[in-house]
Amino acid sequence: MRNWPATDARSKERQADMIIHGWRMKGLAVIMLAAGMAGGYPFDAFPQTGIRRLERVRLIVEKKIAAPMPPAGALLAGNAIALSLTGRSSIDSAVLTTADAGLQAKLSVLFSKKDPNYSCALLDITAGRPARFAAWKQEKAGVPGSVGKLAIAAGLFAELRRLYPADTDKRRELLRTRMVRAGQWVVPNHHQVPVFDPQTRAFANRAVKTDDVFSLYEWADHMLSASSNAAASVVWKELILMRAFGKQYPPSEKDEADYFVKTAKDELGKIGYSVVNDPLRDLGIGKEQWQLGSFFTAAGKRFVPVGGGSRATPYALMLYLVGLEEGRIVDEWSSLEIKKLMYMTAKRIRYASSPALAGAAVYFKSGSQYKCKKEEGFTCTKYHGNVENHMNSVAIVEHADGTKYLVVLMSNVLRKNSAYEHQIIATEIDRIVRSR
Repeated sequence: MRNWPATDARSKERQADMIIHGWRMKGLAVIMLAAGMAGGYPFDAFPQTGIRRLERVRLIVEKKIAAPMPPAGALLAGNAIALSLTGRSSIDSAVLTTADAGLQAKLSVLFSKKDPNYSCALLDITAGRPARFAAWKQEKAGVPGSVGKLAIAAGLFAELRRLYPADTDKRRELLRTRMVRAGQWVVPNHHQVPVFDPQTRAFANRAVKTDDVFSLYEWADHMLSASSNAAASVVWKELILMRAFGKQYPPSEKDEADYFVKTAKDELGKIGYSVVNDPLRDLGIGKEQWQLGSFFTAAGKRFVPVGGGSRATPYALMLYLVGLEEGRIVDEWSSLEIKKLMYMTAKRIRYASSPALAGAAVYFKSGSQYKCKKEEGFTCTKYHGNVENHMNSVAIVEHADGTKYLVVLMSNVLRKNSAYEHQIIATEIDRIVRSR
């Protein structure tokens, strides 16, 4: 196991203390940023959230709409989803700094036989037994891709708390009632999002249009469940408005337009950076470990030049998952909301598509970036780049038998179908965790 990825002993101690709180793709070629269709939030939550696509999922589950059923592990009701580490106190600060010998040995055997451009962090938090940590090149920084949208999610709930420090009902009401028109912030985009009308039951999977209007809750759901880059830029924009307008949020369309025209670009960039990166720092995640430095659409980058680039390490992403389960991403209410937004209720992809996880509840985010150039005998396909082939997966896996673990897998393995490779590794990791 590698050393703790901090610069000095005091930083190591500070991060350990924070972790344990409560639980102690013509030319060179084609570039693709993608993360696929997942489907977050429990299927019964339309009345509470107003996320319209959830009503379609409920009707499918109740066999009132003919469509493929969600996998068995996707059928949890909202009240069955909980944070796993808020009350656990039997973990000391050495858990994420000292690998469990048995788990580490198995993980090392797995990755020592694979391409060197894999990195991983794994934490078994199954109740009733000591937590176990193991990792492989967990300090290696890579392109986070759409996994970076988790930082925007944290930023959203941080700004909501700033507006309503002690009233979660008002936070939820704002998420439900703030209707946001897409506008030019969504240009260009290719990810499809599910659009459902509960009255007519009309349904379409399509790319976001500039005149689309969704609630803030729905934009957040599109950002994580469908991994829409358009949605990510819209949500990020709203965070800036929350910070700028404070109690006067939401602004009128005119005031919003005036703000982005009249505010200096460097000021916009500073605020844009702050709203999505400060929550990471609050979790003890250093700038060198994870930062989000660029909007997910060209228009967003033009309107708000954040700068600094984006990077993440498996270890930093693990800190996020631990903070989530501990209820430390903003607060317990916010952490639980993010976990529900990550819950997979539709077709599972990449790591989460492993048959070994079909019956498990999976809380998931993935992201990819691949890049190709002409090469004799090589055909460029999705997630199969020969210049870059980044694929990242973060998952919380909860089996019906009580087995629970957090896992981060990052890779940049060229000329391989990385989506398929992640699926295979997911099966192997599940076997490792469950074979104590």
